Amino acid sequence: MGIKVYKPTTPGRRGMSGNDFAELTKGYKVHRKLLRGRRSTGGRNNYGRITVRFRGGGHKRRYRVIDFKRNKTGIPAIVESIQYDPNRTAFIALIKYADGERSYILAPQGLKVGDTVISTNTRKYIEFKPGNAMPLKFIPDGTHIHNVELHIGHGGQIARAAGTSAQLMAKEGDYALIRMPSGEMRKVHVRCRATIGVLSNEMHSNISIGKAGRTRWLGRRPHVRGVAMNPVDHPMGGGEGRTSGGRHPCSPWGWPTKGYRTRKKKPSDKFIVKRRYEK
Repeated sequence: MGIKVYKPTTPGRRGMSGNDFAELTKGYKVHRKLLRGRRSTGGRNNYGRITVRFRGGGHKRRYRVIDFKRNKTGIPAIVESIQYDPNRTAFIALIKYADGERSYILAPQGLKVGDTVISTNTRKYIEFKPGNAMPLKFIPDGTHIHNVELHIGHGGQIARAAGTSAQLMAKEGDYALIRMPSGEMRKVHVRCRATIGVLSNEMHSNISIGKAGRTRWLGRRPHVRGVAMNPVDHPMGGGEGRTSGGRHPCSPWGWPTKGYRTRKKKPSDKFIVKRRYEK
């Protein structure tokens, strides 16, 4: 996969880059039975109140149903195509099981059309290659994994973005020690499932948006600085002339926003061995 740099034919094109999509299957067709409608919320909840600011608009999308659980075990599947998904940064793979059923999975690096993938719950059929899913207790230490479950049977929640992976560090008793993409070290039950490999589209973070309109296509509205607002709208607003806020950075509701830890005590704290912000 590579980065495509556009020629500066217009001011918006100057400095813009994008994905060359070399990994995708040419002429692929989206499997219609795995498509769902996707309603845009504009950052509003069921009361119509804005709960996430600076969201709205964006290009119309249809949701691809992804199999995060990988609970169809013992049946091999062949990769039919590698496809683009507008709802996520990683690419997805359309696989066809031996019994004829099709599903979408997250595509790891190195997965190609015609490859065979399998999900298993036993030591039988185990092969440690990208795309195969199994419980953590069968995976060797040091392996890079993605789509890792936090709770048994809930489906993958860890390491699902483009180019990311977690690493299985060690196993002790009923728990495995996982190094998260953020650097956090966390215990996960060995019966939780994970998929082998690093996710595709690893160059996604190197893409230059190039112009404001391209951000609007993604559904992100302009993010207004607090110091540019009036005092009625933000604690850091107002003042004669340009100011830097005059206080520690905060949210519109007065909460500190830089370096202030907001995580409450949770029952899951006992599973965190090392936090991401610890040196």
